[in-house]
Amino acid sequence: MHASNALRNILVATDLSSPARHAVRRAAQVASASRASLTVIHVAGGSVLGELQRWLGQDSATETALLETAQHTLQTLSESLGGHMVQPVHQEVARGPVVDRIIDAANRVAAGLIVIGAHGTGYLRRLALGSTAERLLRRSRRPVLVVRQTPHEPYQRVLVPVDFSSSTNAAIELARQVAPNTPLVLLHVWSVPYEGKLRFAGVSQLTIDHYRRSAREEALQKMHQLAARHQLAVDEWTPCVMEGDVTLQISEQEQEHDCDLVVIGKHGHHFVEELLLGSVTQRVLADAQGDVLVTPSSLDE
Repeated sequence: MHASNALRNILVATDLSSPARHAVRRAAQVASASRASLTVIHVAGGSVLGELQRWLGQDSATETALLETAQHTLQTLSESLGGHMVQPVHQEVARGPVVDRIIDAANRVAAGLIVIGAHGTGYLRRLALGSTAERLLRRSRRPVLVVRQTPHEPYQRVLVPVDFSSSTNAAIELARQVAPNTPLVLLHVWSVPYEGKLRFAGVSQLTIDHYRRSAREEALQKMHQLAARHQLAVDEWTPCVMEGDVTLQISEQEQEHDCDLVVIGKHGHHFVEELLLGSVTQRVLADAQGDVLVTPSSLDE
């Protein structure tokens, strides 16, 4: 990987729950491996502070104490990472709308990666059910790493579903940034379009099988061209071409190849950013056993 493509700044958001601290430790691992700067942010959501003000008044010392406690907790958490970090760890406590503040901070530090936990006691607790975390994934123009597992070690194998579009290139590039020197499994899933209708129209099984062989051979050829374009050595990647349902194959191949990270692109830009994530991305986020890295179609955004 060229140095110019390395991650320089990483932002990790935490709600200070124990599960969310897994995200902080994973962010620290990635930052250390890439020699990136790490910023840890906690956002005191407007709804929480609003309730405090409603019950205890505008000048409540409880609000101040809450923010001070969060700052102290972040400081302690950052100090616990110190021995593993190449660059200093920065802390930030913000207040207001959670997603807005995370995006503001990511823009301010020019984060090449935002890291969040898949579970938590606060705004990260329901990733696939319309939570704030999903809104962050929809709105962010920056890559977002969703951490599910306790980070005992660096990533060992990365699954990258590919469709040979521009988002495929971004996904491979980002996978190599987040998990340098980690083997990649490049997965392409295809199917015979309108197979039932073709049979109904009298197309022979021999013709359909010929199409299957041709489609597989073409996909493998494109896969090797893709690997060559990204300068992947033979021992740095494994091709995997499967027929069937995309999300089912992603789930099966994640387990078959014992992958602990799935890198997948999201759909939607600009005026459609508030729409749902692509259906495949949503299902992968819901079903994946390991961590999921969601990348925009281009890393230049």
